[in-house]
Amino acid sequence: MIRIWLQTAALLIALAVSAAFASAQMKEAAMTQGSGVTYRTTQVDGIKIFYREAGPKDAPIIVLLHGFPSSSHMFRELIPRLSDKYHVLAPDYPGFGYSDAPPPEQYAYTFDHLADTIDHFLDQNGITKYSMYIQDYGSPIGFRLATRHPQGIQAVITQNGNAYDEGLSPFWAEYLYPYWKDPNPANEAKVRQLLTLEATKLQYLQGFRNPDNVSPDAYLFDQSRLDRPGNDKIQLALFYDYRNNPPLYPAWHKYLREKKPAVLVVWGKNDPIFAPAGAEAFLKDVPNAELHFLTTGHFALEEDGAEIAQLIRSFLANKVHSSD
Repeated sequence: MIRIWLQTAALLIALAVSAAFASAQMKEAAMTQGSGVTYRTTQVDGIKIFYREAGPKDAPIIVLLHGFPSSSHMFRELIPRLSDKYHVLAPDYPGFGYSDAPPPEQYAYTFDHLADTIDHFLDQNGITKYSMYIQDYGSPIGFRLATRHPQGIQAVITQNGNAYDEGLSPFWAEYLYPYWKDPNPANEAKVRQLLTLEATKLQYLQGFRNPDNVSPDAYLFDQSRLDRPGNDKIQLALFYDYRNNPPLYPAWHKYLREKKPAVLVVWGKNDPIFAPAGAEAFLKDVPNAELHFLTTGHFALEEDGAEIAQLIRSFLANKVHSSD
């Protein structure tokens, strides 16, 4: 009798474990499959803008704003993990990814102008209320959009998207500060090192737990875009214009304090470019912000994409769309 009872109990436990495992697999499958991703282009102020789009048209919107030297390509795995429940758009800025890259003589490569272009892109797509995911260059572009249209931002999801002096690591003093002070040939030569394959690989691999798990497709695609004839001038113009972002930090902090958007901070704490102190600084202006440090680097999606997707889904469900 005892043997039969033990066999029955073992069978029930096995069935329960199997059911739980199957449920977890189904949940992950739903997150990773989502709605099919489409790859589109549109004309914005005479410039071809490429973007990735997925998810139900009537679902809450998430706009993904990429960093340097990447493009919407950095979101290739995140988009399907969100698009079962959200309408997701990820544009490439002019000069990046598959968007047009007119020379600086034809398009002013400043963060104000990039924000103008993305602002007009969203307007053309009828996007007036959304959550934004900002990383690296996506932060100064995203905060410009937020301060222009504060009523339209439902949440700020910052993944190593800096908005504080505390977040500027020693990297900036080594490479950018001298260039901002005097863009002479010597300082330009130093900055040009950031356009090399070695520097691009470093952004993807430094600080990662398992660098061998990062697909070379990521940094080689970015490098292929950087290596286009004339793209160096585009990137140098943006490096120089970045000096105009830190003076805007107080305005961005005021926006956070006064408009009180929901804020999720997900930070690769081993990022050589934006220090962890930049993540913690958000709590000064948004004390109830949700903060998560991940043991990875600058492009955290490459190593912790599944975890970041789960954090985003939980955060939006609990803090933004709980009554939907």
